[in-house]
Amino acid sequence: MGIIQRDAFRTMLISYLGLVLGYLNKGVLFVIILSTDQIGLINLLISIGLLFAQFASLGVVNTTWKFFPYFRNEARGNYGFLKLVILIALIGSILTALLSIVFDDAITSFYKENSTEFIKYYFWIIPIGVANVFYLLFENYLRGLYKNVFPAFVYEIVLRLIVTGLLFALYFQLISFEEFLIGNSLSFTIPLILLVLYLIRLGEIKSFKTKIQVPKRFKSIIVKYGLYSYTNSLGAMVVTTLDIAMIASMIGLSGAGIYSTVIYLTSALQVPYRSIIRVSVPFVSLYWKEKKMDEMNTLYKDVSTMSLIIGGYLFAVVWASRVELFSFLPDEFQAGILVFLFLMIGKLFDMYMGINAMILNTSKKYRADIVFTFVLILLVGILNYLLIPIYGISGAAISTMMALIIYNLLRLFYVWYHYKIHPFQVNQFAIIALIGGAITIGEMFPAFAENVILNLFIKSSVISIAFGVPMLLFKVEPKLNNYLQKFLNRIKTTSQKP
Repeated sequence: MGIIQRDAFRTMLISYLGLVLGYLNKGVLFVIILSTDQIGLINLLISIGLLFAQFASLGVVNTTWKFFPYFRNEARGNYGFLKLVILIALIGSILTALLSIVFDDAITSFYKENSTEFIKYYFWIIPIGVANVFYLLFENYLRGLYKNVFPAFVYEIVLRLIVTGLLFALYFQLISFEEFLIGNSLSFTIPLILLVLYLIRLGEIKSFKTKIQVPKRFKSIIVKYGLYSYTNSLGAMVVTTLDIAMIASMIGLSGAGIYSTVIYLTSALQVPYRSIIRVSVPFVSLYWKEKKMDEMNTLYKDVSTMSLIIGGYLFAVVWASRVELFSFLPDEFQAGILVFLFLMIGKLFDMYMGINAMILNTSKKYRADIVFTFVLILLVGILNYLLIPIYGISGAAISTMMALIIYNLLRLFYVWYHYKIHPFQVNQFAIIALIGGAITIGEMFPAFAENVILNLFIKSSVISIAFGVPMLLFKVEPKLNNYLQKFLNRIKTTSQKP
């Protein structure tokens, strides 16, 4: 866990800094500068653009992080692997762009009644999608090289700073909303350009000149895995897009704007999970390659436990502070409080299940995950159709929460049944008890201060003490204590240097 802990910590710091910038953008500046309809339009374009990226990828993103360890050979230019995956992504992008143009009327017809502005700017999904698919491709390639920090930096920090600049330009009327929308769409190309320059600096682009040398025994395996992975990842992306798309179609852009803003606010829960997953994936592929199931089992438990600790703590702090947090938003966003709760529960459970998706998708049983993904899509679609008309945007959140829990339980059981590994440890009961205690304290804790920010600080501090002190004092998770001690020793050593 040494490399994982170090890079996860660095990427987590970057992600949290990006989260602060993102909250400044979407939680503050978006709300101040844009109407809920405009917020809904921007986020709908991004959501559909990311769905475009999944169609265009042709499964090459997941293929990269699964098979690159088998091809990695610097002396032979990694057998032209980078050239192969770039060509596949290029073909997929061209085909998807053509399909987007051909089926323009059929796609936009769903939005003619409640979200007509989306139709006007529909084609901006193409640059968003193309930039995203190549960014993900290069990011996963760099993961295989254990270069995790820079890709996180350009996406979490650089991209968000660009959006911040565009928002200020809009606020001071230097640009129009339409120019902001176009700039926001094109901003997704910047992280891609920076990753290309980074690959050039690492000397990896020279491998693009290498002839593609895929051994015969790999060809059919890669093609089959790519097709299954393509279907599966496409399904997973449909789920994340479905809520916003159905809300925009059934309620309007304003509802989509509120919902998408709350989605971003809940994303704080998944920052540590994404950071750990980012650096864990190469090790999952490596353990399958070397048949190290004991190490896989240990990694499974470690990721689950650490995600539960950090995610559970954030859940307690954020939910206890919901009144203060939502007080910074206009009154119309109060409808998002229950959305906030249901989405947080679903995401926390998803984090707790650890790397079950990575384990399954890189195993010989990867085909089974397609069934689970279709179940997830079906659940979200049916529940949204039933619950959105009754409960509005809260109905979409309830459907997502229920679907995520069922989906993860199915995968959990399947992985355990076939490989006899699971993410559970006895100390997790104590962690869950501490989370419950912290939430209870937060609910009972009165608002001592009239100042919202001061009250937010006091509540967060009390919950941090109630959760953190017993966790460290009783060494509920010894690895957390050891890592903290190493971190403190490093700071002490650094401070003593002349």
